[in-house]
Amino acid sequence: MSENVYLIYLISFIIGSIGGLLFSYKQHGEVFIYNKIDILALIIAIVGWILLINFNFLIFILNPIISISIGLFLIAFVIGMRPGYGRYETFLAIVISALIYGLSSLLL
Repeated sequence: MSENVYLIYLISFIIGSIGGLLFSYKQHGEVFIYNKIDILALIIAIVGWILLINFNFLIFILNPIISISIGLFLIAFVIGMRPGYGRYETFLAIVISALIYGLSSLLL
């Protein structure tokens, strides 16, 4: 891969992180909510981790560079939220996408 691809990945991650921070400040006025899972952030994290980890199974639908870039953007969106937010969503998304990867690699 050329260096331009890594630059695209880095820019995608940075933009996602900034977007997630801005979104979470608009959505949550309080300092921190304990043990509450944000459904929208969970869906975004699941889609992002699936696109990142399972890009080789999605090769017929998306170009791997585009899949990884979108996945990094969505992951950074959830990780980049205000401190304390996005932890549970990210953990659940990693577990779900790893299960999908494991199942799909066993079946294919």
